[in-house]
Amino acid sequence: MRIRAIAAASAVAAVTYVVAADAHVVADPNQAAAGAYFRTAFRVPHGCDGASTVAVRIQIPDGVLSAKPQMKAGWTVEIVMRQLEKPVDLGHGRTATETVGEVIWRGGPLPDGQFDEFGLVMKLPKRAGETIYFPTVQECETGERRWVEIPAKSDPSGHLHSPAPAVTL
Repeated sequence: MRIRAIAAASAVAAVTYVVAADAHVVADPNQAAAGAYFRTAFRVPHGCDGASTVAVRIQIPDGVLSAKPQMKAGWTVEIVMRQLEKPVDLGHGRTATETVGEVIWRGGPLPDGQFDEFGLVMKLPKRAGETIYFPTVQECETGERRWVEIPAKSDPSGHLHSPAPAVTL
């Protein structure tokens, strides 16, 4: 009888850990080859304290020179550009002076008890071994969740309350 109780407690703890770990906005997949074109989806697992999600805003990190959002039925997409400090040679006689700074999906709504994914295809920087972060704001019918915390370089495991989604190159 005692073994069953211990096994049951272990199962509950494992499920609780999985649910807690999946409670943040995450990039999936979250590992990619440096310098490659890459497709990932940002998974939004819940709303804001019972309210439905009506917008997802993802900031594109420095070094990502192109990003194309996936269209979603019932959502509009806005691409906000930002100027580069210096022009970048893209090859084939092309030069970039601006890049995508933020992608915003608006619409839905995505009910609190459901999840969805917001896809991006992007050209990753050539910085093998580095982790890049995508600060994300989840706007809801009432309130918002800011998934914007980035761990300190001195503590990369950084036990953060609202971590930004990340991709390791």
